[in-house]
Amino acid sequence: MKQSNRNTIIVLSLGIFLIIAIVVSFQIGRYNIPIKDLLGVFMSKIYPLHQFWPDKMETVLLNIRLPRIILACLVGCCLSAAGAAYQGVFQNPMAAPDILGASAGAAFGAALAILHYGSSIMITFSAFGFSLLTVVLVYFISKKAGGKSILGLILSGIMVSSLFSAGTSFIKLVADPNDQLPAITYWLMGSLAGAKNSDIKFVIIPMVIGLIPLILLRWRMNVITMGDEEARTMGVNSNRVRLIVIVCASLITAASVSVSGTIGWVGLVIPHLARKLVGNNYKHLMPATMLFGAIFLLIVDNVSRNLFTTEIPLGILTAFIGAPFFIYLITRKGELC
Repeated sequence: MKQSNRNTIIVLSLGIFLIIAIVVSFQIGRYNIPIKDLLGVFMSKIYPLHQFWPDKMETVLLNIRLPRIILACLVGCCLSAAGAAYQGVFQNPMAAPDILGASAGAAFGAALAILHYGSSIMITFSAFGFSLLTVVLVYFISKKAGGKSILGLILSGIMVSSLFSAGTSFIKLVADPNDQLPAITYWLMGSLAGAKNSDIKFVIIPMVIGLIPLILLRWRMNVITMGDEEARTMGVNSNRVRLIVIVCASLITAASVSVSGTIGWVGLVIPHLARKLVGNNYKHLMPATMLFGAIFLLIVDNVSRNLFTTEIPLGILTAFIGAPFFIYLITRKGELC
């Protein structure tokens, strides 16, 4: 079987597995929902059916589990896609969605909103706005720095991230230890608890705007991974493509972090796992990474809300999974090259 056909089958299989994972996710939880009732609730939104399920079940399904499952898939998809995109344009296997400070900026914005007793939508909006502001600052600082653009971006990202992290630490220092500080700390650990349909409406547009170009630019991303000289000989403007990819990846990262909090390792680990399945060609790598990321975060979120009576923040679980995996990678010769 040709490698291309094999990769296509793998991508389709990941899509089928994601659908299965979504159906299972709807059923499991503190309130068990049988498959018959699950199908009945959703079919009733299309065709008029006699209601044979309790009202409480429909409320749990549509107002609690549906937005949480959708957000888990969207956030996992976007963080993974951003990680794969950054690793390609920066030609760095250690690149992650927070490499340009998007997560640090979002954390500062959320903490600032919590300090001023902002509502949940204000916290989300503030996190999103400061996340984008951070990336813009990084870009303009790197342009002023001169030298190699990639190295300048990475170094500027490290410096600006440190600045916003210090700001977040100061906010935690002056926050009310009985009310605001626990809220800030919990947000920083990442969670999808309390996900609402309004969160989906807030992030779906920037996520779609960011994901579509990343999918359409897959061939050009393959070219710029070979280096700027090679890209120039093939008629590809590497600087323009790199800027578009960075803008789109930063947009979906900001949208994701604004509703989920800080969730590490997803954008770093999942692209490497996808490469093991379909190789380095972005034609298959990008869709495989997006599907794999959605599956991964959905499963992790299911574990988070069902393992114990108290939910485990997603950032803790992804670190427990991601860190050992990367230890395995760096101890194997050539795995990160």
